[in-house]
Amino acid sequence: MARDVLSIGQVRIHSGSATREEAMKEAADILEAAGAVTSAYFDAMQQREQTVSTYMGNELAIPHGTNETKAAILASALSVVRYDGGVDWGGEPVTFVIGIAGKGDEHLEILSQIALVFSDEDEVERLKQAQSPEELFQLISAAGV
Repeated sequence: MARDVLSIGQVRIHSGSATREEAMKEAADILEAAGAVTSAYFDAMQQREQTVSTYMGNELAIPHGTNETKAAILASALSVVRYDGGVDWGGEPVTFVIGIAGKGDEHLEILSQIALVFSDEDEVERLKQAQSPEELFQLISAAGV
């Protein structure tokens, strides 16, 4: 993906677990720190989650805002957080929480790239084995996200 939606500072690895709300808050905070969203984006993520779960299968959740809250998005960006202790995402086990902010329709392209990577179980396993945020960032970048 040509646009710079992910930088090393937006990738984290935690050895422990988190609640779904904590994971969404961290995703939103990273996007906000990157200058991609306003502080209203966390509420937007929560609204989306109440309507439809952003659990995607293969240990992945992709919290993002609702269409009505597009004003909270300043630029397209991603946040990637791996929770080695897992997150209970409405009863589903999640290891990777990828926060998405997409300006205009860019989020659709970003979503399809992520879905492609996470549909491959070997790829997911490689991402789980990454020893550092730098290594995780490299693997995700190499996968074309």
